[in-house]
Amino acid sequence: MEDHALEFEPRLKGLSIRDWSNRLQEIADEFGTAKELGPDHTAYFLKAGPQLLVTFESVERIRASKLSAEPRGIVYAREEGWSCLTIVSERQSWFRDQVIYSYFDALTDEGFFEAFEDVLFYGALAGGYAAAAYSVAAPGARVLAIQPQATLDPRIAGFDTRFKPHRRYDFTSRYGFAPEMIDAAMQAYVVFDPMQKIDGAHAALFAKRNVDLLQATSIGRDIETTFDGLGTHDDMMLSAMEGRLTTLKFAKLMRARRAHDPYIRRVLNRALKAGHTQLAANLCAYVLRQTDDPFFRERLAELAADGLRPARPVISSAAQ
Repeated sequence: MEDHALEFEPRLKGLSIRDWSNRLQEIADEFGTAKELGPDHTAYFLKAGPQLLVTFESVERIRASKLSAEPRGIVYAREEGWSCLTIVSERQSWFRDQVIYSYFDALTDEGFFEAFEDVLFYGALAGGYAAAAYSVAAPGARVLAIQPQATLDPRIAGFDTRFKPHRRYDFTSRYGFAPEMIDAAMQAYVVFDPMQKIDGAHAALFAKRNVDLLQATSIGRDIETTFDGLGTHDDMMLSAMEGRLTTLKFAKLMRARRAHDPYIRRVLNRALKAGHTQLAANLCAYVLRQTDDPFFRERLAELAADGLRPARPVISSAAQ
């Protein structure tokens, strides 16, 4: 396979917001274009290979990430040779802006998306909403949306009280109701944690013939960041771009959570809260067979004091 990876050092980590923005502009000037979409959004396009990744990202999440303060789209332009179109928001806007509508209208009219063999729209949270909503501009594209909101229109999503101040945005006009916008997608993947009830309610609104609802049970409130920590995010993105992110493939990726301490602690705390003390003892013993973690050793000792014993004993080099 031909290597289209763009070669440059991002040099974005640790910069002031102004220097960070200037550096992104330099990268775009060298490999593509940058276009301001009103006062709050910027579109960065880097030309590389025949696959196009369209991402919707916020300045806050980009600069707080472990990806060298680099937008995900640009990461994949460097590492995978994908062309990228990254829409960056400077505030929590859900990308609801007439200027953005017009921008995607123009891309469609120009046949921009038709120049690529594969197109993947990607985003998480508000970016996941936008990835689904704007995918209608590229019929036949794929969509990977992590914890997306379907809308903030209170008539439909009145169950979601987390973002009341942002209901002022217009979710009823063009590119508005995300589940309707994915009808023209070849395939959409919606990732959510069913233990997060509001996220699950939004995900249910996306249930359609061309949508796979992928359950990341007990992953928590920020799935994207957790997947980065698990080291599974790249595999998920590659599989989505190629259209092979099946339920079975996703389940295999999720196995990595068994070695992820925050996940195991969430499961343990839920078991204890529900009174499933035997399950909790078994879980502690499972962890301690892998490593001598003081937290799980203390929990197991507390359970043992109440007469609980794991189904399998703790036998590990650390425990001897």
